[in-house]
Amino acid sequence: MSTNTTTVERNLRKERIGVVTSDKMDKSVVVMVERRVMHPKYGKFVKRSSKFMAHDEKGEAHIGDTVRISETRPMSKQKRWRVVEIMERAK
Repeated sequence: MSTNTTTVERNLRKERIGVVTSDKMDKSVVVMVERRVMHPKYGKFVKRSSKFMAHDEKGEAHIGDTVRISETRPMSKQKRWRVVEIMERAK
């Protein structure tokens, strides 16, 4: 039963979709994830963005690419995410 619990824990990892804003590092990219939140007073939707540093083992992601990132163990001081797949290449 212990193997079943580990797969359940792994499936609870967060995933985000964002755009690569920097690929100048070795095996790392910075991904900007945008979300829309409603303004508490005026009710208008406002864009909010967060930047995540993600591990890109093969170095395939480049600026402008849309990627899916997944939560993972800490790989460095700032890297807690990894690139799962490149969904769309930059034009």
